[in-house]
Amino acid sequence: MTTSAIITAAGKNSRMRKDQISRNLDIKNKLILPFNNKTVLETTIDNTLSSNIDECIVVLGHYSDEIMDAISNNYEGVVKFIINNPCDVGLSTSLFNGLSNINSDFALCVTGDQPTVSTETFNKMIEVSQNANDPFKTISILRRRKIGLLDTAEGLGMPFVAPRENLMKYLENEDDNLNPILRKIFADGYTFYGIKEKNEKELLNINHYDDYLNLIK
Repeated sequence: MTTSAIITAAGKNSRMRKDQISRNLDIKNKLILPFNNKTVLETTIDNTLSSNIDECIVVLGHYSDEIMDAISNNYEGVVKFIINNPCDVGLSTSLFNGLSNINSDFALCVTGDQPTVSTETFNKMIEVSQNANDPFKTISILRRRKIGLLDTAEGLGMPFVAPRENLMKYLENEDDNLNPILRKIFADGYTFYGIKEKNEKELLNINHYDDYLNLIK
């Protein structure tokens, strides 16, 4: 069974921009802020590329030129970049556009601002998904509350591994955040399995500037 990675990097960056303005900082997209001698997005891409995937797609939208100018050329021929058109769409649309550009059985779905999620954790999600009793009715996801078999999809988001074609059916014609869609999938009887984080920082969401400061501590 094949697995492709979709990395979404298409957001408005509005909360980070607001924080930067309030602190009189240069306005920079959070995805191109420095982390581990790279950018946040490059670190996410590298961790993803090191996992057991067959290909990697990065979905861009808002500030796509700024992002592409800031990241290394080393990804040419290794990562496929696509741009949302129009760019002002929800996360579900970005994810659908990425899934439309792969043919794999499964998709590892990651957001570009998740540089702390390790290759080890990605591989664990892939392993649990593909070894499930019914892989095509299973979502393997980084836990937010419980570990193991989950009894709710409340509060869940990326990263996760899901069967590509089935996931696309839920995303098609939606323009929303991800959690309502995950709750709908759960209600339809899919098995959700929460994967334990390797360390606390894997659960960090980089939305505000203080989140970024916590990241680089």
